[in-house]
Amino acid sequence: MYRWISLDNWTYSRTFKTPFDIRKWQRINLVFEGVDTVAHILINNVTLGTTDNMFNRYSFDITSVIKEVNFVEVRFLSAISYAAEQSRCHTAYSIPPACPPPVQKGECHANFIRKEQCSFGWDWGPSFPTQGIWKDVRIEAYNYYHLIYFSLTPFFVKSTQQWSLEIESIFDVVSSKPIAGLVTVNIPKLQTQQTYNVKLQPGEGSIVLLVNINKSSTVEAWWPNGHGKQTGYNVTTTFIMEAGYKIEKFSKAYFRTVELVQEPIPGSPGLSFYFRINGRPIFIKGSNWIPADSFQDRVTYDKLWLLLKSAADANMNALRVWGGGVYEQDDFYDICDELGIMIWQDFMFACALYPTDQNYLESVRAEVSHQVRRLKSHPSIILWSGNNENEAAIASDWFSIPHADREVYIKDYVLLYVKNIREIVLAEDKSRPFVASSPTNGVESVKEGWISQNPYDTHYGDTHFYDYSSDCWNWTVYPKTRFASEYGFQSWPSFSTLEKVSSTEDWSYTSNFSLHRQHHENGNDQMLQQIGYHFKLPQTTDPIKKFKDTIYLTQVMQAQCTKAETEFYRFSQSEIINGEGHTMGALYWQLNDIWQAPSWASLEYGGKWKLLHYFAQHFFAPLLPVAYEDKGVLNIYGVSDLHTDHELTLKVTVHSWSSLEPVCTLAKDGVTVRAQSAVPIYKEPINDLLERCRNCTRKSCVVTFYLVGEGGLRSPTNHHFLSSLKDAVGLEKAQLSAAVSQQDDVYVFDLQTTAVAPFVTLDVGSIKGRFSDNGFLMIEKKKAVVFYPWEPTSAEELEKSLTLTSLMDVA
Repeated sequence: MYRWISLDNWTYSRTFKTPFDIRKWQRINLVFEGVDTVAHILINNVTLGTTDNMFNRYSFDITSVIKEVNFVEVRFLSAISYAAEQSRCHTAYSIPPACPPPVQKGECHANFIRKEQCSFGWDWGPSFPTQGIWKDVRIEAYNYYHLIYFSLTPFFVKSTQQWSLEIESIFDVVSSKPIAGLVTVNIPKLQTQQTYNVKLQPGEGSIVLLVNINKSSTVEAWWPNGHGKQTGYNVTTTFIMEAGYKIEKFSKAYFRTVELVQEPIPGSPGLSFYFRINGRPIFIKGSNWIPADSFQDRVTYDKLWLLLKSAADANMNALRVWGGGVYEQDDFYDICDELGIMIWQDFMFACALYPTDQNYLESVRAEVSHQVRRLKSHPSIILWSGNNENEAAIASDWFSIPHADREVYIKDYVLLYVKNIREIVLAEDKSRPFVASSPTNGVESVKEGWISQNPYDTHYGDTHFYDYSSDCWNWTVYPKTRFASEYGFQSWPSFSTLEKVSSTEDWSYTSNFSLHRQHHENGNDQMLQQIGYHFKLPQTTDPIKKFKDTIYLTQVMQAQCTKAETEFYRFSQSEIINGEGHTMGALYWQLNDIWQAPSWASLEYGGKWKLLHYFAQHFFAPLLPVAYEDKGVLNIYGVSDLHTDHELTLKVTVHSWSSLEPVCTLAKDGVTVRAQSAVPIYKEPINDLLERCRNCTRKSCVVTFYLVGEGGLRSPTNHHFLSSLKDAVGLEKAQLSAAVSQQDDVYVFDLQTTAVAPFVTLDVGSIKGRFSDNGFLMIEKKKAVVFYPWEPTSAEELEKSLTLTSLMDVA
């Protein structure tokens, strides 16, 4: 119904008074931080120029046309018609894909316009190709000189064991002769102050200053979440130039080093692929970030804080900003710096081939240098990556390109990502690594001419892996890769989230609404198939209960599947089996949602935690025992991100489904869990375990286990199912109840159950906040769960809104 909006052309205009005396200034610019996307810009009926790139900053000299009262216009052209026209003009050869698959209900030729690619539709989002002014607009007036970009980059000099800070300032000088002056850099906390003589040439140019940090000061490094503090230092940089104008810049400097290590591994072909931060190898755990809304102006600081804090609260230390969205706003990276969330930053190219004509490349070059200059001071960014899946698209021939034409596309690929993007990144930023694509084989891809035979090779680089038809509880289907940068399963968001955008006739899994919001081919069926492997599907004739039960099961399935896969990646970090392993990263797809629909996200639109996000809090815990079965033998590994070795006790408990009293328990003392590694700590054939715990069979019992040590050190309790829950014997419907009380600014839910209850889920509808735990296996009579509200509420309101569900409530 709203498609016409993006097919039309729109003009934004206004009249404004100039708030200063225009005769007093040598240069006056009209600056657009972000224009989305194709527009003609006029002031007082004089054309200033055009825009064609959403990711660029545009500055127009209006010195000669500005008056006391002005009329400014931004005349937009429909992004859809512009993209179609660009594609039509590219006559030499086609640049696939022409259009998205029909199920995505999207628009064509997104690859011909430098705009948020997913705004033309994606497999988790709607097609809303916006047009408008999406970032600030301002007027700058200056005499002599003006600071455009300012950045701080830390370096650690190994030979002198000293930190230095590279300060780069890019100026526009409007005087006709060079301007000399002094720059003073002051970092009080580090007893560091230096003054430099500088000279600025007319035109645009940069000054690079190297500040050596006082050796007698102790520099505290910036560490990722879970590995140390995120210390930053206040820096004041003062420019006093002979023209008499003083510029004072207040900024924060963070000290951290990053290396992407790709080197031979003993006993294995290929190379490692892991990140060393401040000299320490760090297992990357987190997710993938997509735009937080179809309409960027809705993405406020508070919205970003809520999503990013939820990532940190789930023990994540990294996010990948995916290449089909936008380069995020400054607030996003500031929050990541503060929370210790490392960023794998894609450039905005995804799942497509792209043109390389002169105009296009010039626009991309401007975009890349603007974004790198804007973002490179952030310690959170640890990697630049050229694109999402475009190496794989050519290597795996996604677009059925005739063999004779392959060279043309390979040449374009190298021209765009290597000769242009990579060259600019390396020139602008020597402080962090660059890879051309994801997935990639890293330096092996480079050796093979930037497009490797198989970019999914588990012996090199990173992999993306999706499999919706195999049983997700079976760990042997997962790639024992060096780094898993994308993997995941869909689920539906909770009923309270869907309710806001639907009406009664939509509340069924097979309604038009449900089909319309599912943008992934056969997605709804794949979820039911995956659920069916281990759970009974709802049979009730009550349509709304059936819908709610199905939503619940999709979330249980997604959480359990992603848990199985992530735990596999975590326990594979220290071992090599048949040449594979040393997995050093797990970034599941995806963190957040762009609208209310089924997707791979663990946070719903609006920020509500799905069960997957609660599970992530456990499967990304710094200390975790992980179990898997191999040929009838139960193996438990101790996984640790802690910086020191620990002597711990492993506690294993076997429960029968029919009783809240444990059948048997085992404590294994003196278990050594090594720092930052995954080690086998327990091994026993399931049959022996069942024999020891009498009256237990695979179908009637479940195993739980946790690690405990000195000083309150304790892992989450993990579980291992010995059979599918649809085959479980002795499970009965539990009577669950909760009493809610307020304690300071949080609420405590005191839960009681009459029977063992799997996947106990608390839901308080639309009340914003999160629980301390959810979707858990309740094997004791009582459990206290804390609710952290994100807005004012009351115990009464929470009690009234609460629904408690466990697996046996599905009818």
